[in-house]
Amino acid sequence: MAGCSRKRFAVGSTEEYEETCCLGEGGYGTVIKARHRVTGQFVAIKRLCHPGQGQPAVMREKSFLEACSGNPFIVGFHGLVRAPDSMELRLVMEHIGPSLRDVLLQTADDEPPFPEATVRGIMWQLLTGAKKMHGLHIVHRDIKPENILLSADDQSVVKICDFGLALRMSNDAPPYYQVGTGWYMAPEMLLGKTDYDALVDTWSLGCVMAELIDGCVLFHALNDEGQLCAIIDVLGVPDARAWPWLSSTPFAKELLPQLQYARRRNGLRKRFPETLLSEQGFEVLSGLLTWNPDKRLTASAALKHPWFAADLNAPRPAKNKEDLTSTLPKMMDPLIVRPNLHKRQKLQCV
Repeated sequence: MAGCSRKRFAVGSTEEYEETCCLGEGGYGTVIKARHRVTGQFVAIKRLCHPGQGQPAVMREKSFLEACSGNPFIVGFHGLVRAPDSMELRLVMEHIGPSLRDVLLQTADDEPPFPEATVRGIMWQLLTGAKKMHGLHIVHRDIKPENILLSADDQSVVKICDFGLALRMSNDAPPYYQVGTGWYMAPEMLLGKTDYDALVDTWSLGCVMAELIDGCVLFHALNDEGQLCAIIDVLGVPDARAWPWLSSTPFAKELLPQLQYARRRNGLRKRFPETLLSEQGFEVLSGLLTWNPDKRLTASAALKHPWFAADLNAPRPAKNKEDLTSTLPKMMDPLIVRPNLHKRQKLQCV
């Protein structure tokens, strides 16, 4: 068509950077820490593990990172580079610090990783980042401790990263498929609902919040059915009035009668008593971990909860990014690596 042209964008070269170490490797990509040879700036460079995924997958993740640009709680995007030998495109992002998973693994088994005030600060930041994403109709679909980074200096800022499994609901119409990490996957996705929405992310944030409080993965199993049973073991089974859609699923019709879980009550409060989490904090946790997505807290609604407003030490909205980050409380003292890590390492996601 006359007058139409492809949008051009600048692409650098991987030769401009010196690789220093591998930051992480998963099923979809590898992230390398690198230093710019001229400026000395450290960055994180992501390359896809499967070359067949090609440029479309890179450009798709690039679009999500660019859309969220400017939010202090989502990893920053610097641009694209190409590897001269393979001509593969790679993403260049800001280098932050350790993942939340790394921090949790450095916490001793006999003590909670974070006090409630710190959990509140971290959750405020994560929910603020999620609110930005969801306002743009972007659903992350793989929020978990591995995809949350802490600032390297004093670990006072957390940022959501890795948009490799994200989708933009305004462009991608249902059916939506099951993707992500089972331990943090919302029940509607586990049950095969194909028109889920951004509420799958707030469920994942509820799972992260629980892990921040006691250091253990809240729901963990080896497959979808086991994962649903793990959720039932803690939250009980919603009746037809609480979530009518559930009763129509094969899981409810075929397996629930065999499990004899129908009368089991919600045991979330027993798992997180007031000695670990205040009443207001528990309202946020239980609101995020609600079976029915129609009744689950959105990121925006969760941020309005008194749990965040009541504490004078909680982060407050600010006029600009500099003011915002300067008002955040210090999340924790400098980390001390502890030797007794074997129990939590067994629960680490692959």
